[in-house]
Amino acid sequence: MQPPNFSESNHPLVKSLFHHSDGELLTLFQRHPEQGKYFTAIFCRYSPIVYSLISHACKSPVQADYLFALTWRHIYYELRGLDLRENQENGANEPALTLQNWLINMTALCVNSVELPPVESIHYSLQAASPPLWCYIQQALELLPALVRVVVLMAETFQWSETRIAGYLQAEGDEITPAEIKRVLKEGYHLLEKELPVDIREIYLDTLPAEFGQTSAIKA
Repeated sequence: MQPPNFSESNHPLVKSLFHHSDGELLTLFQRHPEQGKYFTAIFCRYSPIVYSLISHACKSPVQADYLFALTWRHIYYELRGLDLRENQENGANEPALTLQNWLINMTALCVNSVELPPVESIHYSLQAASPPLWCYIQQALELLPALVRVVVLMAETFQWSETRIAGYLQAEGDEITPAEIKRVLKEGYHLLEKELPVDIREIYLDTLPAEFGQTSAIKA
């Protein structure tokens, strides 16, 4: 399986960061969590290596794409606390840990520890949502009010209609109509987009369909 091409690599915001070293990108990512371009630049730099390692461990392209996204989500959260200098001070006889080696180690960890679901139960599409966008959407989902988050996930993950979602919530004790579900869903997409970093919206959402909720970036 050949590593896919990611269009964000050609976005001006991302290309403007290519001259930075790994250490500089890591520092910028950690110092500016409100911006997504630094993680995206790291992703663009190392996605071919990570995908190559994963594709050799997966028989199914669908599972490989899903594991690729899960691995980058794991990397996203672990990068926040990564200190390469601390690793370099562990001992004079130990080789310095580079970001590339660390990413390879994280990929190997995910390959060996993640139990992949059957192909038919995987809803994620690499073509519809690049891992950086997926990571930031997952983070934004966590910030939504509980009801709004549940409605958005039901609509996107299970493709349920407003009527079916209302019926399910009514069975759970919530007095809500299909018309109200439609309003909540519209509000959810608006809030979800609002919670994304401004630069992530610029890099990704300008190329997506006008109806933000019609992407599969929310699905997992």
